[in-house]
Amino acid sequence: MVREDLINTTRAILAKAGYDISAPLALRSVCFDVVGRRGKDLLIIKVLSNVDAFSRENAEEMKVLADALNASPILIGERSSSGELEAGIVYSRFNIPILSNETLADHLLEEVPPFIFAAPGGLYVKLNNDLLKAVRENRGISLGTLAEVAGVSRRTIQMYESGMGAMIDAAMRLEEYLDVPIIEPVNPFEYKSENRGGEYEIRGTDRRTDSIILNHLLDIGYSVTPVTKSPFEALSRDKDMIIVTSLDTDREGVKRKAMVASDISRISGKPSVIIVENRRGLDGLRFTAVVTKDEVKKIDDKSEMTDMVMSRSKVE
Repeated sequence: MVREDLINTTRAILAKAGYDISAPLALRSVCFDVVGRRGKDLLIIKVLSNVDAFSRENAEEMKVLADALNASPILIGERSSSGELEAGIVYSRFNIPILSNETLADHLLEEVPPFIFAAPGGLYVKLNNDLLKAVRENRGISLGTLAEVAGVSRRTIQMYESGMGAMIDAAMRLEEYLDVPIIEPVNPFEYKSENRGGEYEIRGTDRRTDSIILNHLLDIGYSVTPVTKSPFEALSRDKDMIIVTSLDTDREGVKRKAMVASDISRISGKPSVIIVENRRGLDGLRFTAVVTKDEVKKIDDKSEMTDMVMSRSKVE
């Protein structure tokens, strides 16, 4: 299946599951293709036919965006060098969850969550470690007995009880022996933040950008995180977060990026701003504030800039 069809399939699944979804990005070299929201769940999704093409650079930027937007990054794919992605299994690359559209549909539409995740060494399942430990102790079962049942070491049983995943066969033997459902589903949207945004964030007098405008925003109190594989140039992770978008001189390029930023603002509920030479042709954007460079240069207080963006972006 070509990538465009994969993206359309992903969007169709999300829409059917009740997600508010963005239009597919029509921009090259960006780290995501679709943004979707349902309630408090916000997903940033990249779609690739072969997930081996997913680079560390893309993954790092997806993590930065996930931290800034309080979202979950997901990679949807069809295959890897090892073969087709199997249904019901959550894979991973650079700590970004990977699943097929079939697994996505089962999870969202059929309410059949995945139970298996791939990790170095094979396929594993997640155990309810607290329940496992409580049942063993309440029944007076020794670590050695469970180790013998599962075919693993006593130390491994202790690690299971501390939260480590288990090989499928060992977990099934334990569950059958204890007659308790200790195998838990895997939540592919559960993302543990690595605080990548903080790592790349620039603050105050630490002027490492080549942009006069971004440096001015730093001067008036904003922290900014430059990005290279997104439809905007930098993020701010302040309480009223701003997506600082293109300072491009190409009018059509600016308009395309502004429309993408506006769509993302609509979905995420976060205000965005595009800083331009002049506002001509950009007044129809509902969710993105259009601010000129001259306006920015006259602002000497962060709250003034925030108020301007909030009033013009009209994010609900």
